[in-house]
Amino acid sequence: MFEAFIFFCLCLWSLTGVFGVDEVKSVSVMEGDSVTLNIDGTDIQINDVAEWRFGPEDILIAKISKQNNMSIFHNDSADGRFRDRLKLDHQTGSLIITNTRTTDSGVYKVTSNSTETPLNTFSLTIYAHLPIPVITMYCPQNSSSSPGSSVSKCVLLCLVLNVSHVTLSWYKGNSLLSSISVSDLSISLALPLEVEYQDNNTYSCVVNSLTSNQTTHLDISQRCHTCPGTIYIFVIEAVIRLALSALVGMATVAVLVYEFRSSLQQKRRQRTLLSNSD
Repeated sequence: MFEAFIFFCLCLWSLTGVFGVDEVKSVSVMEGDSVTLNIDGTDIQINDVAEWRFGPEDILIAKISKQNNMSIFHNDSADGRFRDRLKLDHQTGSLIITNTRTTDSGVYKVTSNSTETPLNTFSLTIYAHLPIPVITMYCPQNSSSSPGSSVSKCVLLCLVLNVSHVTLSWYKGNSLLSSISVSDLSISLALPLEVEYQDNNTYSCVVNSLTSNQTTHLDISQRCHTCPGTIYIFVIEAVIRLALSALVGMATVAVLVYEFRSSLQQKRRQRTLLSNSD
């Protein structure tokens, strides 16, 4: 039984070599950096022609012939995305991609005319540089605030635009308060935080990926203020109060004037009556 198991493993190992099932090597760099996809071994054979292919359709992007000491780059293939950014190491046959872009992410295979299977297969991921989070105060369009109301909290939003494969988080000191993640899609994220106006704690918003992170610290005194809509309401109500006060004042003056005139007229009548009696 044990001998049969050993024989099965040897057959499986042999079939793996025949049908080209090889290990996929994962490589990742930041956008703009250069990356080298190294072929296993020290160098290619003198009579080898190595070909580099990209994507699920195995698009030929570069070829190297050591015998002729010649490199050929197919600049128009793969939508021309690699134009003038590929190099080949004549000693090892390794592929060098300069000034990498996120569109360079994908599967790369290198084959040789002396073997039936790929020499190597790479899964390359190019990470975009993370934007710096922006913290802004959230002001609803229809504010219900009114003068005299005790509004002691403000709502802040931390924003990042056009990101993928990231996590956006709020921290209070070193403690995680909340977070939100996005995977494949390139979208914008917003994460709210409610704080007291007089809060003296340290808050920060952090966006991080597998390779880097960006942080923006919160200054409550600068970020938390009265919403524009609330200011407008305050002004309108203040004007109304002033107008009402003015009307009340004018009515009071009118009443005093009326009473003063009535008093004068009454005194004149009394004087007239006294003079007639004499």
